[in-house]
Amino acid sequence: MTYITAFVSGLLFGLGLLISGMNDPAKVRAFLDVFGGGRPELIAVMAAAVVTFFVAFQFSKRRVKPLFASAFHMPSLSVVDMRLLTGAVMFGVGWGLVGLCPGPALVDVLSGNESVLLFVGALVVGNRLAHVLIGPVKTSN
Repeated sequence: MTYITAFVSGLLFGLGLLISGMNDPAKVRAFLDVFGGGRPELIAVMAAAVVTFFVAFQFSKRRVKPLFASAFHMPSLSVVDMRLLTGAVMFGVGWGLVGLCPGPALVDVLSGNESVLLFVGALVVGNRLAHVLIGPVKTSN
């Protein structure tokens, strides 16, 4: 059941990205261009995602364990440090420049678009470089 749940969740997420247009870099860059011809309709997409997560998270706090897993996997880090801030800034700058974040980029891999493939390749290389040069994330308990 775990694999079916993961597959259905990924399929729903990918379809949501496609239907909303969040996988279209030009549309996302236009949304982020607050001084130009912005695309404010993507705010509704983000708001719907936040509300959906909030409701699901509140529901999960009332349960002892998930429906299809043995335990919840809660974040172990609770400190805002330089590593987190640096990653957040890099993510935001990359999203603004390219118009894609990792989820929509993975959806767009199937398009075969060279710039998307280059972005995903750079994402993987950057992730591995950070892991080697900085080290894996240390968990705090």
